[in-house]
Amino acid sequence: MSEAPNIHATAIVVGRTGLLFSGPSGWGKSMLAFTCMTEARRLGLFTALVADDQVLLSGEAGSVIATCPPSIAGLIELRGTGVVRLDHIPRAAMHYAVLPGSASGENRVPPEGEIVSLAAGFSLPALRLLTGVPSPLAVLMAKASDIGD
Repeated sequence: MSEAPNIHATAIVVGRTGLLFSGPSGWGKSMLAFTCMTEARRLGLFTALVADDQVLLSGEAGSVIATCPPSIAGLIELRGTGVVRLDHIPRAAMHYAVLPGSASGENRVPPEGEIVSLAAGFSLPALRLLTGVPSPLAVLMAKASDIGD
């Protein structure tokens, strides 16, 4: 059996929906994921961190599964604040890849049905999100109504 690819991302669960925040270093993946978790708690939804910074991917019954290296379980780095401990789960199916959006130009409106290729042949439907959005979970839920189910 081959080793699970380790990607630079942040994985969380909101309700039963797995969200994999993926993008360049410094984009704000951890802070966006943390903000979504905070919003989910305020809405009374279950939420938990799966992994921050390092996400191990594997496949199971047609799903993309995210797991966390044991040494960083429950830890998330909030840039400028430091590392904090959060409620976490060891693994979860991922349903969407959350990627950086573009505020202007030809990519301002991403294509419908966009799919992103991850490591080792894994892929997920993509949701685009700008940093600095006051309510990122609300924006994601507007685009994908099954988030939080």
